Amino acid sequence: MNDTAPPPALPPLREVIARHGLMATKALGQHFLLDLNLTARIARAAGDLRTGTCIEIGPGPGGLTRSLLDEGAHVIAIEKDKRCREILEELRAAYPDRLETIEADALSVDAAQLGNAPRRIVANLPYNIGTELLLGWLKNIKAFECLVLMFQSEVAARLIAPPDTNAYGRLSVIAQWLCDVEHLFHVNPKAFTPPPAVNSTVVKLTPRPQPLAPARRETLERVTAAAFGQRRKMLRQSLKSLGIDGEALCRAVGIDPTARAEVLTVQEFCALANAVDAKLV
Repeated sequence: MNDTAPPPALPPLREVIARHGLMATKALGQHFLLDLNLTARIARAAGDLRTGTCIEIGPGPGGLTRSLLDEGAHVIAIEKDKRCREILEELRAAYPDRLETIEADALSVDAAQLGNAPRRIVANLPYNIGTELLLGWLKNIKAFECLVLMFQSEVAARLIAPPDTNAYGRLSVIAQWLCDVEHLFHVNPKAFTPPPAVNSTVVKLTPRPQPLAPARRETLERVTAAAFGQRRKMLRQSLKSLGIDGEALCRAVGIDPTARAEVLTVQEFCALANAVDAKLV
């Protein structure tokens, strides 16, 4: 329990949407989450929100925003859709001094510079830019205490996938290198208005005190891009796109050159990246 004032009495979200004539648009990847029990569950997954800043992407009619505010958060909401302006203004009046809004494309905003630490990002991400947003946040991951994010289930599966599985890939390696990635729960399409054609999953990313193994990020990204870019080929072949002898690179760090990318651990990819930087081949 927190010691904030009781939440104000607000009209149902469906009533708010109808009053403002707000219809979800495909171009913005909008699917509104109206189940406040579910939004409360997402908000609570981020821990104690009474300190620091909670950053939300694409609040739309404000369902998750309400839950974050009810948990005592100071929220900075980034919303591109000008049609949501009045709805968010009503929320700001209902929760004085605890909601700021930024009318912008989230891809153009440096979330690592917003508000005061500890910073948390809690969001039902637009499907069409979710991965791109995450990759940007990972570049400054130490600026955040945690990220609680809803993705298309296929993307979430890639984030948590272990080696030697079909979903394991570049995104798995980079995310798990920098964060502890935890599957929280699935969300049925019927929870949204309109229901999406895909399933959704909420995950929590908690930055590691240090990356899982030493490596230079730029080189690790190059190595994983080469390896997974031709994931059906043996490493000795796929790593040739780095402009080096793929077989010699693998042997330099004790990795089987005939293995394929999906069987390597994060630490082994880091070893390959370090060998590239050390010019061992």
